[in-house]
Amino acid sequence: MTAKRAAPAPLSACDEPLAGRYDVALLDLDGVVYVGPDPVPDAPDNLRKAAKEGLRIGYITNNASRPASVVAEHLASFGLDVIADDVVTSAQAAAKLIANDFPAGSPVLVVGGEGLTAALEEYGLRPVRSSDARPVAVAQGFHPDVSWVMLADGAHAINEGAKWYATNLDLTIPTAGGMAPGNGTLVQAIRAAVEVDPVVAGKPEPPLLETSIERLKAERPLMIGDRLDSDIAGAHAVGIASLWVATGVHDAHDLARAPKDQRPTYIAADLGALAQKQPGVKVDGGKHTCAGWTAEVVSGSVAIKGEGEPYDGLRAILSAVWAAVDEPPKPAKTAAKAAGRGRRPLPKPGPALGSIAIDTALHRVGLDK
Repeated sequence: MTAKRAAPAPLSACDEPLAGRYDVALLDLDGVVYVGPDPVPDAPDNLRKAAKEGLRIGYITNNASRPASVVAEHLASFGLDVIADDVVTSAQAAAKLIANDFPAGSPVLVVGGEGLTAALEEYGLRPVRSSDARPVAVAQGFHPDVSWVMLADGAHAINEGAKWYATNLDLTIPTAGGMAPGNGTLVQAIRAAVEVDPVVAGKPEPPLLETSIERLKAERPLMIGDRLDSDIAGAHAVGIASLWVATGVHDAHDLARAPKDQRPTYIAADLGALAQKQPGVKVDGGKHTCAGWTAEVVSGSVAIKGEGEPYDGLRAILSAVWAAVDEPPKPAKTAAKAAGRGRRPLPKPGPALGSIAIDTALHRVGLDK
């Protein structure tokens, strides 16, 4: 990408189905399309419908453990029309960064699996498995077979001057059995033994999404993910629209606590949103209305009334919470004593991020934990 765009405002309206507004969907995989070996319920059907409407589907993953061709085969097993060129991995983004820094044929130590090896070969680099090969770089990505020996060898190479690249820093990864340690935990293990930080390719850093936009020839891309700190923050980092879906790691409570650079353009229960319009939120003073719901922050908690779709209610709740948190500090009343001494009173701060109670409001709209 030649210039950063400005991401659309959070909770924006879209008066046509998302599949008609955007030309390419950049879908996170873990927690959005599948969890472990199994598809997220209804995800394949929703993606097939969106593709029939002309939306190109790109599959974007921070998980570097498998080559793009293997990921494509996994997705095709769900009945999706997918080829390797539709998949972009953080391993490919990391390999591109390394290829930009070092000439073709340069030895690169792999701390990871076949996903990294295939990506390095795709970009003309020479994967090696020992620091004895005097690698110019270390490429680290998640794989369940990463061992202490591999981590130690990576640390040795970095301490000898090899440049360190990490595919991503996700601390956790969703599996069929629940949350498990991700690549970020393995990166921390090496970081404890070296004095430098890695160059990071995956979300929320820009390289993966920039590589995806380039490879998929996207002009109006929409990032879709379940994680605020990687998927949605990544969309903000490159200035594109984002859709958060509630099928993975983060939930409504996390949304309410999200800082500005992790607030999505759109929110929805699942990928069925691609076939739907997106309502906006109308603000009148402290009242935030979406469809049949109106929310406002009163005495440190969200009050909501109305009826309708749960996610319309959530939009109203989030709008009210974010507005209260973002409101500039109010000037405190000037006490006569302070004024007499020429001192200005400190401004009164607004509520801290995450301090506004939302549990009762979420229960009211039907989105309890």
